[in-house]
Amino acid sequence: MSNTIGLIFIGVGLAFDFFGCLGLVRLPDVYNRLQAATKCVTLGTCSILFGTFLIVGPTAAGMKALLCIIFLILTAPVAAHAVSRGAHRAGVKLSEGSVVDMYKKDKEGEV
Repeated sequence: MSNTIGLIFIGVGLAFDFFGCLGLVRLPDVYNRLQAATKCVTLGTCSILFGTFLIVGPTAAGMKALLCIIFLILTAPVAAHAVSRGAHRAGVKLSEGSVVDMYKKDKEGEV
């Protein structure tokens, strides 16, 4: 039973990784692409690792998978925020379809 659930988690993770990679190609600017890449890592890769944990159980490999999940959940959003803030400070423009620029409001002291 846990093998089946583990395979389902791995399949869902592969789907998230696929659509995240597709978003890297299709989205218009660095900020949208970064959002797609972050979702790809946090949801896709963590789902694959959790499925691996369910299949192998609480062995050494399973514990390493859980530790990797914790590490990814803690570091991926922080890294994405740092990269997007650095891109904004470097002057990378948003796409024409972007509606809100919260970094610009923050820089001007509105937020």
